[in-house]
Amino acid sequence: MREAEIIVPFQVFAYEELPADDRELVDMAKAMTATSYSPYSHFRVGAALRLADGQVFKGSNQENAAFPSGLCAERTAFFAASANAPEVAPVAVAIAAQTGGTFLENPVAPCGACRQSLLEAETRFKQPIRVLLYGTCGIYVIQSLRDLLPLTFDGSELP
Repeated sequence: MREAEIIVPFQVFAYEELPADDRELVDMAKAMTATSYSPYSHFRVGAALRLADGQVFKGSNQENAAFPSGLCAERTAFFAASANAPEVAPVAVAIAAQTGGTFLENPVAPCGACRQSLLEAETRFKQPIRVLLYGTCGIYVIQSLRDLLPLTFDGSELP
């Protein structure tokens, strides 16, 4: 047996240090938390997904009493983009979350299903998707979704 290690590189920015287009994406993700339908968890998540042509698709988490029939913010934004602009690559996604009317101090990362769905887009378009995770104490910037899902299943294993 041997041990191996996975290291996930990321940067931490203050809001003011982000480029203007990243600040805009973060602001949209934060605003989308207001459209969350989360009567069970009270955990409001918003996402904004920028495409290569500049279009932005937004989403928020939508819960359902029949768990797991709801959908995460990241996937609502991604699926809307894929349905409306199927040939345009996503290039960046911002995610923000709040509970009790307060944004989280530490950024929240996408769930496994969202990571897998966004990885499919990276694989399909053969280009990375930058991930901006908002927290009041700093914004994590990950250069590729693949960094958040390092041991991937991307379809290359399928016949």
